[in-house]
Amino acid sequence: MSKVIKLKKGLDIKLVGEADKSVVELPIGERYAVSPLAFEGVVPKLLVAEGDKVMAGDALFYDKAHPEVMFTSPVSGTISAVRRGEKRKLLAIEVAADVEQTYKPFNTNLATASREEVVAALLESGLWAMIIQRPYGIIADSNDTPKAIFVSGFDSAPLAADMNIALEGDMKAVQAGFDALRKLCGKVHLGLRAGQKSLLEGVEGVEKHYFAGAHPAGNVGVQIHHIDPVNKGEKVWTVAIQNVAIIGRLFTENRVNMTKTWAVVGSQVAHPMYVRGLVGSSVADVIMPARIKPQSGGATFRIIEGNVLSGVKVSANDYVGCYSSQVSVIPEGGELELIGWLAPRLNKFSVSRTYFSWLMPKKKYDLRTGLNGGVRPFVVTGLYEKYLPMDIYPMYLFKAIMAGDIEKMENLGIYEIIEEDVALCEFVDPSKQELQALVRDGINLMIKEM
Repeated sequence: MSKVIKLKKGLDIKLVGEADKSVVELPIGERYAVSPLAFEGVVPKLLVAEGDKVMAGDALFYDKAHPEVMFTSPVSGTISAVRRGEKRKLLAIEVAADVEQTYKPFNTNLATASREEVVAALLESGLWAMIIQRPYGIIADSNDTPKAIFVSGFDSAPLAADMNIALEGDMKAVQAGFDALRKLCGKVHLGLRAGQKSLLEGVEGVEKHYFAGAHPAGNVGVQIHHIDPVNKGEKVWTVAIQNVAIIGRLFTENRVNMTKTWAVVGSQVAHPMYVRGLVGSSVADVIMPARIKPQSGGATFRIIEGNVLSGVKVSANDYVGCYSSQVSVIPEGGELELIGWLAPRLNKFSVSRTYFSWLMPKKKYDLRTGLNGGVRPFVVTGLYEKYLPMDIYPMYLFKAIMAGDIEKMENLGIYEIIEEDVALCEFVDPSKQELQALVRDGINLMIKEM
């Protein structure tokens, strides 16, 4: 067994609404959609029009900056709507699905295929978009060769999906996906949780690493930092573990099969469970089997695609993308509370000793979305360094980003992080700063200037 990497920093936030082990298979729904907004830095060029017929795997649009990168339909059907926003910005392409699905054929023999043939198949099928480059957290350039590819085999975020359940029955595709990644880059790293039995233990041809510790131990960025950090001028690629399976199916089934499993979780879900369906399904279809609890007294809830720390707020009319593995539903917050932090608050959680949560480390909480305070100037507390298990100086990095100082940003670790890596810092921040948005602003400045 490989050496266990023990992380002493981090925080596990225990929430009400963990999914049970039941898995519901979604039938083919009425509508699916692909949104260019889900892909960081992509400027889309539309290839279809309303009324066009498409097969699963047919291209819907491509990236203007990288015309070889296609984005394809997860289902066969008819283009029912091309949704646009201000200045005709392309928001989503909706497809009314056929009852009987047809698939664009792909025929690449993975065993004998060259690297160039694997790259071509991934580009044409639209699955190249699942390969993300570090630094910057953008879609990888197919003309590059990274120093390594990293995959995290577990998720440590609050209420995260158990990958043993999500990947059950899919290990043939997972192995094929890793075989394809090894064609792209000979060195593939797989991060696993120490002490936990995993279906991924049987994966061959990868270098396995074991991590022990609290969240964000499952973040691939943290794993990269402790295995082989990204320095200036270097590039690595990352792929979500369920997307490895989707890539593998391209070569085992010779078609685009974007089936994946989401954990539908949260205190506002009546029956938290796993739901298996196609990328591009409507949020309403995904959460329907689990059902949202009836609301009373004017209470409202928030639907989040992803986890509560780094996910994106969505509505039931939106569609799930290819990067998420859970949908969280929690109560909205923001209402004023009588005497605020002065009350005992036995059901409140705090990383300080403001509330009594520090006396109940195993208690699960029903947290709301409110900030519990207002935005204020940065307060130097040392909290970021306490909860971010990376050898960087986050406070100074954030200030360098605010100042637009590229040289300092480079020296302080901008190449090693994306939004999800600082989500926990944002959660514990007494200044209530939007640190994830700040990091993306810094990354966009780096891309523009470098």
